Amino acid sequence: MNQLATIDTNNFAAMAKAMGMSSELNQKQKTSALARMRISHNAVMGETEVKGKRVKVETVPAGMFKLEQADGSVVYAERAVVRPYMQRYMHKRFIMGTNNAPSRYVKTVMGDNLNIDLKDNDGGFNCGKPSGYIQDFKALPENMKDLLRQIKRVRVIFGTVELQGAVDEQGNEVTLEATPFIWEIDNKDAFKLVGDIFMKLGKMRRLPVQHRIVFGTEGRSLPNGSTFYLPTAELDMTKALEIDGDTQETLANFLGWVSNYNEYIINAWDENAHKSEKVDAKLVEEFVDVDADEIPF
Repeated sequence: MNQLATIDTNNFAAMAKAMGMSSELNQKQKTSALARMRISHNAVMGETEVKGKRVKVETVPAGMFKLEQADGSVVYAERAVVRPYMQRYMHKRFIMGTNNAPSRYVKTVMGDNLNIDLKDNDGGFNCGKPSGYIQDFKALPENMKDLLRQIKRVRVIFGTVELQGAVDEQGNEVTLEATPFIWEIDNKDAFKLVGDIFMKLGKMRRLPVQHRIVFGTEGRSLPNGSTFYLPTAELDMTKALEIDGDTQETLANFLGWVSNYNEYIINAWDENAHKSEKVDAKLVEEFVDVDADEIPF
C-alpha cells in the first residue's frame, strides 16, 4: 500500500526537499557586480596642449561623487540622486603594508546592527575591537587606543544612483542610467547624517526604496590647510516611488550580494581563526569596558 503524502505549501523547505529541489536551492546565487560610490577628496589632473606644450590641468574638481563601475570605468558628478534599497553595518580596519606584506583591509561580515560580534576575514571579531562597551577610553594604553582608532564603523548603503552632470576622468560629459551601487560610509559625520535620513523614514513608516535622496557635498577645512568633503542630503518626500517587478528583482540581487559577501568573509574567518589563538593574552586582559561613543572614529 502506497504511503499517502500531503502537500503543505506552508512548509516550503520540507516540501522542496521531498520534491527533489534541494540541489537547485543550494546552488550559489549569481549576483551582478556593483558599482562603488564614494566622495573624491582630490582633484583629477589631466594634460592639455598650450602653445605647443603639454601642461597639467584640473579636469575634475575635488569634492565630486566618484562612481567606480564594474567595467573599470569611473564617472564623476556634483550631485547624486539615490534610491536607497537597504543598509547594513560592518567594521573595517586599514593595515598599512610593509616590505614583506602589502597594504590590506580587515573587514567583518555585514549585519543588521553593530551591537553583536561580527566575524572578520582575519579570523577574529570586529576587526580586533573587543566586545561590550568601553567606559573610559582615555584610561586605555596607547597601543589599544591606536587600535580602536583604526577600526571604523561603516554604514553600507545599497541602492541605485543617477549622477547629475556626469563626466569622465577627462571632464567629458557622459550619459549614465540609474546604476546599482554600494556605498561604504565610514566618516562619523556622514555616518550620522545618512542614519538620520533612515531614522526619519522609519518614523514616518516609509520604506527607503519608496523615496529618493539628493546628495551633494560640502568642504570642511583641516588644521593643515587641506580640505575634505562631507555629503549633504535632501530627502524627497514629494513623491512615493512605485514598487514594481524590477524593484523586487533589484532588492533580491542586493540581498544575494550581501549573502555572497558574508559567505566569503566567513570562509576567510574559518581559514584564519587559528590566528586568534595567538593573540597576546596580556593585551586582552588590559581592555576594560569602554563606551563606544567615546572612541574617536
